[in-house]
Order: sequence, then structure tokens, then C-alpha cells
Amino acid sequence: MPAESVALRLRHSGYRQLLLLCLAVMASFSLPDGWSRLSSLGYNLLPLVMLRGFGRQCGPVPFGPIPRQIYRALGLAALASGLAWSFTPLALRSTGVAMLVLWTLFVGWSAVRLVRGLAQERVVNAQVLMGAGAGYLLIGLTAGLVFSALETISPGSFSSVREAAHDVLLSREGPSGESTLVWELNFVRINYFAFVSLTTTGFGDIVPATPPAQMASVAVAVTGTLYLAVVMGLLISRYTVQESEEENQG
Repeated sequence: MPAESVALRLRHSGYRQLLLLCLAVMASFSLPDGWSRLSSLGYNLLPLVMLRGFGRQCGPVPFGPIPRQIYRALGLAALASGLAWSFTPLALRSTGVAMLVLWTLFVGWSAVRLVRGLAQERVVNAQVLMGAGAGYLLIGLTAGLVFSALETISPGSFSSVREAAHDVLLSREGPSGESTLVWELNFVRINYFAFVSLTTTGFGDIVPATPPAQMASVAVAVTGTLYLAVVMGLLISRYTVQESEEENQG
């Protein structure tokens, strides 16, 4: 099998796997309390899928050996920081800083690799559309992770998450019998707000209350809009060329 065909097959396989995993993570958010925590497993699998799909030379998409090694190291670091953040008590809020930075860099680089791969496609088919959709969902899920890190670093960054959700601020009885307030993260509602920001819907039920949260929300909205503009432009231009080639061959 020609090397170009192998690279194309691997690239399409990466598109499909990434889309299915993103959809599985989103579906886990709708599960009952307790089961929704399965989303953390899906999040930890995302770097592995991205490393497999975008961490190697795929046909004409340029990726030298040194950038490839840096990309893989960044992906493994993002995975390690996500695992550390998942298993660290919320009282140690500073653990979210490393995850926020590493995941943002890694997913940003992965999105660039994805767009460059889409630009090399000669035919707009189901596999290419899967790749385009997977990239958009990936940005939304990463935004949810970034917003969650912001909320753990600075509780109350998203005011309605803290005020309106019944499982965010709870009253518990301590060892001495005194009632204390314990803060807990509502991961599902923060991810919901991430996709609201990504799609620029703006329902208003959750509000970014601090400057970092506000700027992060704006960045997500701008990123989502730019991604759609770039990918739609690529797909439309490619589809136009595809139709012209088919007419000439006909």
C-alpha cells in the first residue's frame, strides 16, 4: 500500500476516534450523579487519542522529528497534569494551574495539526466531516477543563455555578460536631457553560464573575468562531474544487 494511502487512512482513523471519544465524554455528562464521573476517564483518554492521531508524520502535513518529540512530551505532560488534578483534593487548588497551561497548549497545537490535516484533504467525505466536528467538540471539552481549573484555583469564578447549583456548596458535620461549609466542583454545569460560551449562545444562567474567567470565556467564544470560519472556508473551497474536477472528468 502506498505511503500516502497509509497516512490518509491513519489520519481518518484519528478523526473518527477523536469524534467518538468526544461524544462519549459529552454523553457521560448526562448520566446520573456518580456515573457522570466517568467523564474523567474520557478526558484522560483524549491526550492518548490525540497523540496517536496527530503525533506523527501523516503524509504531506509537515511535522519534523524535534517538533514531534516536543508535541509528544507536551501531550504526556498534559495527561499527567490532568490525572494529578483529578486525584488531588480540591483544597490544593494550585494543582489546576499546571493543567490549565499544559492542556491549553497541547489542545491548541492539536487543533492546528487537525486544521492542517483537513487542508490536505482532496475529497470532502464523511471522514473529513468527522474530523471537523471532532475539532469543534474538542475545543468545547478543553474549555470545560480550563473553566474547571479556574474554578478550583479561584472558587466563585463562575458565580451561578457556585450559587445556583445545589451540589456546589454543602453543609457537613465535622469531627467536632460543628457544621461546616464544604465547596465542591459541579463539573457538568461548568462544561455546559463552556459549550454555551463556545457557541456564543449566552443563556445567562451562568456568569463569569472574575476577570480571568471573563477573559477565558471571551477567548473560548473567539476561538470557536475562528475555528468555524477557517474550517468551513477550507471545506467549502475543497468541495468546490472537488465538484469542478468531477465535472471535468465527466
